[in-house]
Amino acid sequence: MRICVVGSGYVGLVTGACLADFGMDVVCVDQDESKIARLQAGDIPIYEPGLKTLVAKNEETGRLSFTTELGPALESAVAVFIAVGTPPREDGSSDLRYVRDVAQAISDRLSGYKAIVTKSTVPVGTGRMIEEIVSAGRRRSFSVVSNPEFLREGSAIEDFMRPDRLVIGSRDQRATDIMLEIYSPLRARGVPIVVTDVETAEMIKYASNSFLATRISFINEVAELCERTGADVQVVARGMGLDRRIGPLFLRPGPGFGGSCFPKDTRAMASMARDAGSRVQIVEATLEVNRRVQQRMLTKIESALGDPRGRTVAMLGLSFKPDTDDIRESPALFVLDRLLSRGATVRAYDPAAMDNARRLRPDAIYCGDPYEAAEGADLLAILTEWNQFRALEFDRLRTLLRELSIVDLRNLYEPERVAAAGFRYASLGRADGAPDNQRRHELAISAGATLGSEAG
Repeated sequence: MRICVVGSGYVGLVTGACLADFGMDVVCVDQDESKIARLQAGDIPIYEPGLKTLVAKNEETGRLSFTTELGPALESAVAVFIAVGTPPREDGSSDLRYVRDVAQAISDRLSGYKAIVTKSTVPVGTGRMIEEIVSAGRRRSFSVVSNPEFLREGSAIEDFMRPDRLVIGSRDQRATDIMLEIYSPLRARGVPIVVTDVETAEMIKYASNSFLATRISFINEVAELCERTGADVQVVARGMGLDRRIGPLFLRPGPGFGGSCFPKDTRAMASMARDAGSRVQIVEATLEVNRRVQQRMLTKIESALGDPRGRTVAMLGLSFKPDTDDIRESPALFVLDRLLSRGATVRAYDPAAMDNARRLRPDAIYCGDPYEAAEGADLLAILTEWNQFRALEFDRLRTLLRELSIVDLRNLYEPERVAAAGFRYASLGRADGAPDNQRRHELAISAGATLGSEAG
């Protein structure tokens, strides 16, 4: 089966490469000539583990190719996937100009039956809009399908190849059958498939992302409450997650959600509700909590640092999450901007996002590794939970930092361990660690052990 994927950004490129790996003949189309030239040369413009290898493998077999010409790619395709950006407008609603442009381009070139598949995240009603554009008052042979993506940056290939579910929104059986054939390798593995109408499929995507964002905001509020009451949010989250009705995922406190999906999709859902004469008050509260959480992270850093003016902060992590170079709406950039605006020097390091950050935030100092970032800094702040930040050499950091202070906004370490290494340590939803407090903690444990043995 031949497939055309319009848009070679994150979703389009992953979709095209994975469908080619399923055995489909896939042509990825993008009007950005420089991007297509890079892809044809084997240069992947985004960071995603395993993607470069997957693209190269399927290019070599001839199942995956890249072009700027939509006409030839469309003519031979049975299904056309729309995977272009839907950036947010000022009011939070989705800007559908690129979807409209693609729909019009398809309409201008349509010959023979096509299943037109929206892979982009689009508000409810977009499928109807595409139908109107493509038909343009004339009788055409096509169907519009909603097939939302549920790809996590950093694990997108795994998510595509082994999804929790497939969602197919369609109004006719012919299009549904085409989609089921495309995804036959997943059907053979027993992946659950939700077949529904177009509007419901469009809503599933927004409802899913908004719910996950709500969980993040909820546990961040719980973390703040734990700090005020003396509870431990790590244990609270574990106790909650063991309840099968709740589960453990997205219950880790942090500096707030970011990236290309959760901020945009929650705002878009709130905008959709307003347009429909309704409100999604929990989603609105989720957005407000996320804004407040980011401000609280800055306050936590400043509480440990003092007046930022003239001080130096080593910042570990710039991407909104590990295993990606995506810095869109990253909480780390919020903190970086505020520290710079208040007169601090920021020495930053990230394993993948340095080039993206350097282009947008040239005033920071970008370093080659965590230890270069720590050199001469008054505080070390961990903003992204990259694995390499989980095993920092405290002995080495002691020789580099000007002041032995760590603010861990991802709770990568146990406070007692960091305090035992001689550092003042602050994290989220737990008691702060300090060398003097650690000594008292050890004495208390020792006394408790003695009492326990006597009682036994």
